[in-house]
Amino acid sequence: MPTKSTDSLAISARPAVATVQHLQWLDGIVRTVIVLNLLDILFTLAWVGFGHVEESNLLLIDLVRDHPILFVLTKISLVSLGSFFLWKHRGHPLAIIGIFLVFGLYYYVLLYHLRFTSVVVSYLIGL
Repeated sequence: MPTKSTDSLAISARPAVATVQHLQWLDGIVRTVIVLNLLDILFTLAWVGFGHVEESNLLLIDLVRDHPILFVLTKISLVSLGSFFLWKHRGHPLAIIGIFLVFGLYYYVLLYHLRFTSVVVSYLIGL
């Protein structure tokens, strides 16, 4: 039968989720998500403003078309609050997974915007 000292040892032997270096990387990823969100906002406003596309997010489709400033404030607020929540809970493995998923999603959105930009520019210059 284990003693109290081995019981507490078993409980405290849980491995840390991240080292200081991991947290520095994670901080950079969260900051990158904020930047990618700002780029998404700029591209979205440009494409919707030019009449080339509609917003894909059904919750924001009316805002981007009718109230662009409110759209910008809403996107910045939601992504910032979500990023803050995930960062606050960075000690939990699911929060870390969430940070990487959000980063991957915004990275994909940036690639989509860049591809669309390439197609439009090619069309405009006649390639």
